[in-house]
Amino acid sequence: MFTGIIEAVGHIAELKLRGKEWRLKVSCSSLDMSDVQLGDSIAVNGCWLTVTEFDGSSFCADVSNETLSLTSFQNLKVGSKVNLEKALMPKSRLGGHLVSGHVDGLGELLEQHEDGGSWRLVFRVPDELAKYIAQKGSICIDGASLTVNTVDGACFGVNIIPHTQQATIIHTYRPGQRVNIEVDQIARYLERLMLGERAAQGRDHKQAGGITAEFLSSHGFDR
Repeated sequence: MFTGIIEAVGHIAELKLRGKEWRLKVSCSSLDMSDVQLGDSIAVNGCWLTVTEFDGSSFCADVSNETLSLTSFQNLKVGSKVNLEKALMPKSRLGGHLVSGHVDGLGELLEQHEDGGSWRLVFRVPDELAKYIAQKGSICIDGASLTVNTVDGACFGVNIIPHTQQATIIHTYRPGQRVNIEVDQIARYLERLMLGERAAQGRDHKQAGGITAEFLSSHGFDR
């Protein structure tokens, strides 16, 4: 688990193709590696990767073809900057929100404009993720825990304060940028709980779809 509080910004030092998978070497001189061990987890742009090799200023991790197809890793190249966070420890302070490191999909930056010392950014996500995003809820963008300010269909807006701009790669974004998105886990669990037995019926049952207006009405939520 992670908190969504970025600890350091690193960069891709090497990209090696191994069959259909990639091995990344991430240079991370500003990340404290003193407590890292083989097999530990580090979130790279919000994606949970397992450390396979490391030294005091870098680490390696394997990236499966599945991960490449679902994340913005497909756009990485040598020199690309990445957000980094080590896995949550029992005594760690939960400064953001609980983040699993499992990317749900890709979002796209539509617009950005300055607002005082901060920046307002608007992203669009796939329709199937939009239902999990709520105003004043939490969202994870490239591993950074952010508060959702506005929601409009499949689009949502966030405010980026100066510290977050400086401590993450968000200041490098431009319209059209594709980013890793992880929605709040609570929203996913809530959907499963509300579906009840229907959630366990699987794809072979036509009635096992998502929450609809008819479903809510039948359970007394139209009053």
